[in-house]
Amino acid sequence: MVEPISAQGLVYVDYAIFLLADPEQTGQPVPPATNGLVTSKPGIAVIRASASSGWVQVSLELREEPPAHVAEESWEEVVDHSVESLTGQMRVASLMDDPPDLPVLTPSGPGPYRIRIHAKGRDIAPDAVAEVPLEDYLLIIWPEAPGPEVVHKQTDQYGASLRAQAAVRRIEESASGEPAVGPVEQAKQRRFDEVRERQRRVGTEPA
Repeated sequence: MVEPISAQGLVYVDYAIFLLADPEQTGQPVPPATNGLVTSKPGIAVIRASASSGWVQVSLELREEPPAHVAEESWEEVVDHSVESLTGQMRVASLMDDPPDLPVLTPSGPGPYRIRIHAKGRDIAPDAVAEVPLEDYLLIIWPEAPGPEVVHKQTDQYGASLRAQAAVRRIEESASGEPAVGPVEQAKQRRFDEVRERQRRVGTEPA
């Protein structure tokens, strides 16, 4: 069996997201992240960070087969999610910054992959500008046919708040029939909603 390929690096977050994207796909609309961590459509996945902007630490493990065990002990959120690469050139990407120097995530070419996303540190400083990384992500990726999402662990408060907001937004969008928008517009609106909700809770929302 071929040994996994491992890499790590700093990724710049804009509007509390970073991307896994094929070339020319970063502006495509995606559905809401109802699990509080990741959402996708063919060619692009969006991962939710808590920093409004700044650096997060991302580690990669590219495999030919799924790992034998789920290593969830040192993580706060762990989710298995199916993604599809249209080109076989899907990479970690920033919304508006230069892409990090990390390997292609889909070395087996175009097609479906499974990604296990691990996250921790999102409750340390939500909405902060992260001049140094406070959040860590581990992405384990292997080729696999699409399958239902599997949640292994959900324990951070930030993810819980995102899941609650996504449930409300789903109801509102279903009622309004508004079309999906791209990740930039989605991220801006989410940040506005999150800040207003926190202001409301502490009694500082403008009249």
